[in-house]
Amino acid sequence: MLAGFQNVTFEFGARAIVEDATWHIHPNERIGLIGYNGTGKSTLLKLLVGEYVPNKGEVIRSRNTSIGYLHQDLLSFDTSESILQVALGAFEKVLLLEKEIEELGIQLEKNHEDEALLHLYSDKLHEMDTLDGYNIHHKTEEILQGLGFANADLQRPYKEFSGGWRMRVLLAKMILQQPDLLLLDEPTNHLDLPSIEWLEKYLLHYQGSVVIVSHDRWFLDRMVTKIVEVFQQDLHIYGGNYSFYLKEKEIRMELQQKAFENQQDFIRQQERFIERFRAKASKAAAAQTAIKKLEKLDVIEAPSNDRPNIRINFAVDKMPGKVLCELKHITKHYGDTKIVTNASAEIERGDKIALIGANGKGKSTLLRIIAGVEQYEGERKWGHNVDESFYAQHQLESLGLHHTLLDELKTCSTQKTDQELRTLLGCFLFGGDDIDKKIKVLSGGEKARIALAKTIISKANFLMLDEPTNHLDMHSVELLIEALNKYQGSIILVSHDRFFVSQTANKIWEIVDEEIKEFKGTYTEYLEWKERMAKKQADNKEPVAVSEKKTDVKKVAEEKPVVQQQSTVAEPKQVINKEQKKELQKQQRILQQLEEKINSTTIEKNKMEAQLSEPSTYSDKDKFKQTEMAYQKLSKDLAKLNKEYEAAFEKVMELESKVGG
Repeated sequence: MLAGFQNVTFEFGARAIVEDATWHIHPNERIGLIGYNGTGKSTLLKLLVGEYVPNKGEVIRSRNTSIGYLHQDLLSFDTSESILQVALGAFEKVLLLEKEIEELGIQLEKNHEDEALLHLYSDKLHEMDTLDGYNIHHKTEEILQGLGFANADLQRPYKEFSGGWRMRVLLAKMILQQPDLLLLDEPTNHLDLPSIEWLEKYLLHYQGSVVIVSHDRWFLDRMVTKIVEVFQQDLHIYGGNYSFYLKEKEIRMELQQKAFENQQDFIRQQERFIERFRAKASKAAAAQTAIKKLEKLDVIEAPSNDRPNIRINFAVDKMPGKVLCELKHITKHYGDTKIVTNASAEIERGDKIALIGANGKGKSTLLRIIAGVEQYEGERKWGHNVDESFYAQHQLESLGLHHTLLDELKTCSTQKTDQELRTLLGCFLFGGDDIDKKIKVLSGGEKARIALAKTIISKANFLMLDEPTNHLDMHSVELLIEALNKYQGSIILVSHDRFFVSQTANKIWEIVDEEIKEFKGTYTEYLEWKERMAKKQADNKEPVAVSEKKTDVKKVAEEKPVVQQQSTVAEPKQVINKEQKKELQKQQRILQQLEEKINSTTIEKNKMEAQLSEPSTYSDKDKFKQTEMAYQKLSKDLAKLNKEYEAAFEKVMELESKVGG
């Protein structure tokens, strides 16, 4: 075990975060730590690293376990060093060794016959080789590029970058340190889609254990093999990803409800017996026995969600024409940076468009052009009866600082009652005394949630939303998805939350080669289409555009691969390449099958671990023995599969280099 809690109780003032909670983190685990906002997820990470001390119980940290902890407070760090130098700080030992070697080299130039010095120099070079010190620059550049930095940025001072980009540098440094246990608090908040996808792939093969606090459901589904939920001051462990957790929790809640109802029936039965026979001499002893039974009873609580099952409902005042917004020959450049050039597109009634792509490609800029708050060349034309509402960070400035939250919502000329507005505020994570707070005392995230709530109740028939889920928890995101799916108006949105995009959009826009490329279909269909196009490109070795304007999903599905004419006489090299290509495809299939087996075996192993952590398992010797044996077998199977995976991976890499050559 690397770290964990043993019967830990931790309180903030009068509020308990956890009571008598136990959680063990083992090697090579990928864990999602989840719970509603305010339940204490970040607090638990601070307990693990020793920033907080529990009121009761023990926080366990193995003596040799190294822990890396990425959190928002790290943004207070500032330096004039380049981002490359900051990230290279992960290799402190190697950097010190580099200086020693450099100094020894200078001394040898002056006294090249000193044998002791020569031996020391040779030893240091060998140590550098053992530490793989000659590759640290390459590794660092590779990881920074994976997180979205361009080569030209690597020598720029760290202090020149905004908070989100600084967090990426610190994430890169932490990854390079390769701690045994990596604790990541909302790592995807500051990443664009390509960077999230890169991080996802990297962490899937990370050699240590990872604990992630995240509201990104798609990320958790693909990344983790265990869920730990903070719920009702306890930690509930589920062996599987987020989707597995949702199904399993529903089953657990149903079982708890049945157990609760059965126990309540038993209690009522016993109470009736006691009431009836307490005064009867012949039955008094039996009544006393029943009383003692009830006193010793371990009471089962009724299952309940911490959050009420409320809904966001909003309507439109008027129906717009067929075309809401028309962009004609739009050009937007920032100096030498070209966003779009002579681009055209249309937004039609009923469109729910997601603007996707890497940071810096101009998604938010295009949204501002549509909203009319960004200068541009060309023509932007509104359709008939369009009543628009725009949500973005800059709207925080227009909030009435001296208004209460309730008063601020009332400025939208809504017909909703105070109770309806209070319910809406609950959806956006405001409850109790929060409603009477003044806007001026709110944090940036809280102000963003109020601005979003105002947008939602505006009765506009066209919503423009820039990162609407940034400050919401998973439950609130689900409520927003449900509301947007029922919404009768049209939407264009920018979001890096893939689950949110996949559940709301019916069209995808991407800025490619300074043009707006449109895909008619959901985000899932878009990904499947891109995969088919990539395969087609690989098979035909012909360049294929990332997307085509107004591509129809049905049309794309019907596309047939182009059959290239081949010479009847093949060169020997072509024959070899063809055979190698077949072998590569075979090995790639094997690799994929092994990865699926590893994932399913890991899920089974985690289920066994969850069972082994339950006291009921130890109370039954036979059950414990069977569970322990099953766990040991799964551990051996997993070790074997990992070895096979490594061998297959090396084979694929070798074949890829040959085929590519």
